[in-house]
Amino acid sequence: MTTLPKHADAVIIGQGGIVGASVAHHLIELGWENLVGLEKSAIPSDIGSTSHASDFCYMTSHDKMSCYTTTYSRHFYERLGHYQRVGGLEVARVGDDKRLEELKRKVASGKAFGTNACLIGPDEVVERFPLVRRELIQGALWDPDAGLVVPRSQQVAGELIEQAVASGRLQAFADTPALDIDVQDGRVRGVTTARGYIATPVVIVTSGIWGPIPAAMGGTRLPLMPVEHPLMFFGPFDTFAGTGSEIGYPLFRDQGNSAYLRDTGDPRSTEGGQLEWGYYEATSPRLVSPSDILERDQARLSPSMRDLEIDQVMEAFTRAVELTPVLGELGWDEKHSFNGLLSVTTDGGSLVGESPETRGLWLCEAVWVKDGPGMGKVLADWITLGRPSLDPHGIDIARFYPVQKTPDYVRGRCLEIARKIYDPPVHPREPFESGRNLRRSPFWPREKALGGHFMEVAGWERAHGYAANEALLERYGDRVPERPDEWDGRHFWRVSNAEHLALSEGVGMINLSHFAIFDVAGPDAEALLEYLSVARVGGETPLGKGIYTHFLDDAGGVHSDLTVVRLATDSFRVICGGDTGHRDVVWMTRMAEARQLTRLHVEDRTDSLATLGLWGPEARRTLQAVADEPWALEDAPFPFATAREIRVRGLPVWAFRISYVGELGWELYTPFSYGLTLWDLLFEQGVTPVGIETYANSRRLEKSLRLQNVDLLTEYNLVEAGLERPRIKPAEFHGKAAYLAQRERHEQPAYLCTLTLDDNHDARGVARYPVGHSPILDRDSGEVLVDALGRRSYVTSIAYGPSVGKIIALGYLPVTHARVGQVMNMEYFGEHYPLTVEAVGYRALYDPDNRLPRG
Repeated sequence: MTTLPKHADAVIIGQGGIVGASVAHHLIELGWENLVGLEKSAIPSDIGSTSHASDFCYMTSHDKMSCYTTTYSRHFYERLGHYQRVGGLEVARVGDDKRLEELKRKVASGKAFGTNACLIGPDEVVERFPLVRRELIQGALWDPDAGLVVPRSQQVAGELIEQAVASGRLQAFADTPALDIDVQDGRVRGVTTARGYIATPVVIVTSGIWGPIPAAMGGTRLPLMPVEHPLMFFGPFDTFAGTGSEIGYPLFRDQGNSAYLRDTGDPRSTEGGQLEWGYYEATSPRLVSPSDILERDQARLSPSMRDLEIDQVMEAFTRAVELTPVLGELGWDEKHSFNGLLSVTTDGGSLVGESPETRGLWLCEAVWVKDGPGMGKVLADWITLGRPSLDPHGIDIARFYPVQKTPDYVRGRCLEIARKIYDPPVHPREPFESGRNLRRSPFWPREKALGGHFMEVAGWERAHGYAANEALLERYGDRVPERPDEWDGRHFWRVSNAEHLALSEGVGMINLSHFAIFDVAGPDAEALLEYLSVARVGGETPLGKGIYTHFLDDAGGVHSDLTVVRLATDSFRVICGGDTGHRDVVWMTRMAEARQLTRLHVEDRTDSLATLGLWGPEARRTLQAVADEPWALEDAPFPFATAREIRVRGLPVWAFRISYVGELGWELYTPFSYGLTLWDLLFEQGVTPVGIETYANSRRLEKSLRLQNVDLLTEYNLVEAGLERPRIKPAEFHGKAAYLAQRERHEQPAYLCTLTLDDNHDARGVARYPVGHSPILDRDSGEVLVDALGRRSYVTSIAYGPSVGKIIALGYLPVTHARVGQVMNMEYFGEHYPLTVEAVGYRALYDPDNRLPRG
């Protein structure tokens, strides 16, 4: 038996699956020398999800990162000779018009994110997949690059590990589970096994359905749960006898029935001579705690293959037989049918990156076979180069606040995600039902009484509008269009646009208590924030001055978009968006550690400061009516972009004169205990409560304001985003070299442009109000615009702006098309709508000179 080494550059826990194997492969490609892989079973794994996976790969989804990792993985498997590209169908049954619309939307997402899906008719479906009844199909998505990993992803994992071991850079140990992860002073120091201790600064968890267990050893909670996935086999099916093929027909998805079907090829192939039918339970999916998964010697088939109960699938299976009658004609292989375990997370995304709690503990979890090599590359690039090639915000484990990783929250959200793996189509604004009412501001009782239409972000309840304001539609109804298409109007409340207009004509207040607020203080506070920020926030910056700035990554990509206010010579307040705040504070604390800036303290003020935005032409008069020192709110003593303490009828308020809605006013911060009183004082003055919809969408787009992780991404730079500073500060800052090089270019490959939709009527004459991401196409060729770096153009943000009376969008356009007046098309549900460039870079459609906030 090989001796366990005493030291390793990194230890991979869960080496035997496709993810662990892919991570090792890509780390070695990047020069890693001394890796150790631990596996609790055989290598390749005979007990994990890889061992029973269906191994098929569809390229297209509504998520850019997923399209990237799947496409990369497909090319990777092809290079190894382990991919059979047979194409894939996703059908819409007759009568299921919503599914057909979803297929149109998915085709558009494929165009936006670089896949080749298209729609085909029922005749072509039958031609490609003759097992289906033509009269029950109205159309389908065809993904020509879909296919199967052959003969099994399990074999691919084994070959990758063998190659890594042969290179001398990986030592892999089967039947050697990690018993503990040694963490000292917040850092990984080593791994304990029954065979000994390995000292290492890096541990990578790729344990799949068991992932929460080793993660917990390292001090991290993973918001992940395994779920049962019924798989049934029928045969004999000898259509492809003698072909030697692992699969004959294209892959077949019937997502309206939460099911898929594929053949297993030649009876003499690996699992040949059968039809495999899989189902995702859409009503009562069965979650399993990782600690309740059986051990290898306890399971009938495998720990990740649990016994199937026929009642689980009968309703869906009956519908499947209607569509593909052959399933009812073949024999059911009951002995080899099972419930396979796979991982689901609380938001449906993978869990990748360094643990926010433990330095050196890296994760690559909740990854499908179709994404395995791609996610392996993402993790290897991230850990080695400091960043993956695509912005990882949607997979970064640091995206979750601690409250989002508690057991009840995790179970509830994972259950919702499991219900929607295939059906129903998930709306871009879809709210969760579970994990609600976790974080409520002191204003919540009043908002509830006003009939608040609540949505949630980062655990915070946020009212998007108020039923009590419906009367405003009598005044503004002619400027607030109806949304006749149900999809466009879903999770949107028309009253929100009326509130928007009322604020602009008078005064409104918006609950902003979801802001993530961090006070950074101490002798090293200035050094840290100066190094992080593109703008100058220290030095001669006066006390009380607020600075809008960005944090960049090494390559000059935009990591954070936030505001820093100088409170004292050695104290600063950092104000972040609620959904980005946890990643921002993790970035700050890691950077402080990297630069050995220890003489500072970061205090999270989020749950102690309630925030109200008070804006509108009447904002100053209104605040003066209740302020203890009304004169202090005049423009001279309280200029724009400054903050100071004031008293409002004796209440302590930290007022920051800034505006994200393009109107005069302040953000008012007060301790939670005073929040309700502050709301009541303003409400008594006649201030209109305004939902977050105005702030986050309609007025944001009218002001051409960018949103982090939506319009601002690490794959684009500040110059492209139109947010470069007028001057470059002398002080060094993170990403400065790249930023300087980007500024010196004669022109950028792309620019973030403000666009308007010229005619929003579809072929039926129905006015459409698009939501979500849509590809941007050249009008002549009909092809998606692609810049010199291969980045594809799509609508990053879109909303109707009632003050300007137009649908406004943002999107990055290649320099060849980034010209004011340029007309292009966007594709939405299979139809094209003309977009006109209104501004290249930052320029608002509403109050373009930004005079109103400074008035």
